[in-house]
Amino acid sequence: MLQDSVQKFVHRHYSFDDRNAIIDSGSGYSDECWQLFAELGWLTVPFSEDDGGFGGLATDMMVLMEEFGKAMVVEPFVPTAVLGGGLVAALGSEQQKEQNLGPLMEGKLQLGAALYETNGRYNLASVGTTAKRDGDHYVVNGSKILVLNGESAQQLLVSVRTQGAERDEQGISVVLIDAASSGVHKKAYTTVDGHRAAQISFTDVRVPVANCLGAEGEALSALRRVVDRATLCVSAEAVGALDMLLQKTVEYSKTRKQFGTAIGTFQALQHRMADMFIECQLARSIVVMAAMKLDSNLPDAEKARAVSAAKSRVGRAIRKVGQEAVQLHGGIGITNELDVGHLFKRVTGIETLFGNSDFHTARFASL
Repeated sequence: MLQDSVQKFVHRHYSFDDRNAIIDSGSGYSDECWQLFAELGWLTVPFSEDDGGFGGLATDMMVLMEEFGKAMVVEPFVPTAVLGGGLVAALGSEQQKEQNLGPLMEGKLQLGAALYETNGRYNLASVGTTAKRDGDHYVVNGSKILVLNGESAQQLLVSVRTQGAERDEQGISVVLIDAASSGVHKKAYTTVDGHRAAQISFTDVRVPVANCLGAEGEALSALRRVVDRATLCVSAEAVGALDMLLQKTVEYSKTRKQFGTAIGTFQALQHRMADMFIECQLARSIVVMAAMKLDSNLPDAEKARAVSAAKSRVGRAIRKVGQEAVQLHGGIGITNELDVGHLFKRVTGIETLFGNSDFHTARFASL
C-alpha cells in the first residue's frame, strides 16, 4: 500500500518536467508536495509508534525511498525526517520530541543535520566545532559542510565538541540551534544532482544548554546509528534510480536504429544490458538484507557492518549501471532534456553520500 501510494503520487504530481520546475524554484522543493507527504503519512514512516509515527521500520523506509529514487524526488525527506528527526527521536527528551517531531510529521517544520567538516572524510568523530559553557548557555564556534536542506531548515541539529581533542570519540554532543540565530551564516548551493545543501558557519552563537540532545558528550553512538539509517535510505533510493536507468536503456535499445536495425538486437549490447540487470538485482538483495538486519535485535556493530556491505555493493552497481546507461544512449544520455543524465547524476551523488564505496568497504573490514 505504501509503494502504491508513492506510485500514484508520482504519476499525478511528479513528472520529469514537474521535477525540473521544482529544482528551478526558489526553495528547490515543492511546499505543495511536502504537505502531501504529511497528509499521506509518509513523514511518520521513520518514527516509532511511541513517538507518534508509523512504526519506524527500515523495511518500510526502504520501500518508500526506492519509489522516490525512481522519480528522483528532491523534497528533503532524508535530511528532515531521517537525519534530523532521527536524532531528535534517538537523543531527545520527551519535551524536545513533542516540540519537534509533531510539527515535523505535520509538514510544518524543516530540519537540517550539520554533521560533517572539512577534512573529516566521513568520520563522524572528526568534530572541530566547539560548544563552550557560559552559564546556562553554550557558545558555539566552527563550520559545517554539505548540510543537506541547510538553506530551508528552520532548526539545525549540530554535532559539537564539548570536550576533548578534534578526533576523540568522547566529548561529542548534538545541540539544536535555531537557523535564524545571530552568528549563523549560510552559503547555500545546488548540488550536481539538483538537491540543495549549504555550508554553515557558527560565530559565537549562544545556545541554551537545554537544547543539548541527550547526555552531554555522549552522542557519537546515536549519530552513527542515525546516519546508518540514512545510508540505507539513500542506498534504497539508488536501487530505484538504477532500475529506471535499466528500464529506459532497454526501451531505448528497441527504438534506436543503427545500420538499419534496432541496436537492441546486437548480441554484444544485450550482454551489457544483462550485466546491468544482474547488478540491479544484487544491489536490491543486499539492501533488503541490510534493512532486515536494522530491524532485528542484532548488536549495533553487526547492523553497521550490514549497512556498509550494502552501501559498498550499491556503489559498485552505480558505477556499472550508470555508466553503461549513458554509453548505450550515446550523446543524448548526458543532455538535460533526457532524464537518463539526471538519474546518472543522482546515483553518482549518492555514491559519495555518507561515505563512498572505498570508505564502506574499509569500514566493513574493520567491524
